[in-house]
Amino acid sequence: MTTTIRYWAGARAAAGVADEQTSARTLAEALLLARSTRDDRFGKVLEVCSFVVDGDPVGGRDHGSVALADGGLVDVLPPFAGG
Repeated sequence: MTTTIRYWAGARAAAGVADEQTSARTLAEALLLARSTRDDRFGKVLEVCSFVVDGDPVGGRDHGSVALADGGLVDVLPPFAGG
């Protein structure tokens, strides 16, 4: 099973990559794996990000309850300025 995590704007800068693959089964697991290979700055950026899984905003749902699908897509969106 493989899901793509796509980072946007400041999340991309903190991750050091535009996207990466994960074999995680939940959003919580995917974020834990992504944090494990990066510095604290990346973790701080993730704390303020919004997440969209396969086009569905995660919102306030527990990340452990958000299942990832094979071939799916997670968008990691930091707060954007402007209007």
